[in-house]
Amino acid sequence: MVVEKAGSGPSKPVGDRCPQQQEPLGHAKKSKQQVSDGFTVKAMMKNTVVRGPPVAGAFKERPTKPTAFRKFYERGDFPIALEHDTKGNKIAWKVEIEKLDYHYYLPLFFDGLCEMTFPYEFFARQGIHDMLEHGGNKILPVIPQLIIPIKNALSLRNRQVICITLKVLQHLVVSADMVGEALVPYYRQILPVLNIFKNMNVNSGDGIDYSQQKRENIGDLIQETLEAFERCGGETAYINIKYMIPTYQSCILN
Repeated sequence: MVVEKAGSGPSKPVGDRCPQQQEPLGHAKKSKQQVSDGFTVKAMMKNTVVRGPPVAGAFKERPTKPTAFRKFYERGDFPIALEHDTKGNKIAWKVEIEKLDYHYYLPLFFDGLCEMTFPYEFFARQGIHDMLEHGGNKILPVIPQLIIPIKNALSLRNRQVICITLKVLQHLVVSADMVGEALVPYYRQILPVLNIFKNMNVNSGDGIDYSQQKRENIGDLIQETLEAFERCGGETAYINIKYMIPTYQSCILN
């Protein structure tokens, strides 16, 4: 018989435990990082990543609400109908526009600026332009009633609604005498949203920006609207525009 000598063979581990492997020097064990809000006690601890501030949401679209224009249209209170023409759709008025009660109908049509679906959007937009063309002296007394619908439409921050509202404002200032001056006290309700989107221009580089041809570029439309406000708003228009939009440059003084 061959007797094995003690210590000649490899030593077996005791039980099921395996020998621990030593980590090389310089490789410290990394601890898991924690994420916390700023200005808290946890934010000052080690291995803590501070979460950044949330997005302000200045350009985020707001949800739409049911408008009075849609309610009155579905009820059949408006003397209008849709007429198909070779040039496109247009409104067929059942009464003469000059005989309409502007204190009642014009604010309702301006309330429809918030609509984005057919046919409500078409009737509201085209109805406003038709009434402004034939309104004359009836438009000026209704200006205070139009401010809240205009503000609500701009506050949606929807690009399509803003473009339509800006074109309506450009038509409104030239629709009758003294309308531009009557809007000056209400610049604080109208201009804050325009100040947010004023520099929103498309940087197309060498490409062609077709939105300029279609008049859908928000930055250009805001500049045109502000210049129309200044031309038709009288002597104090520029000062009030400059107070709300500091980056605006006068188109008359310069």
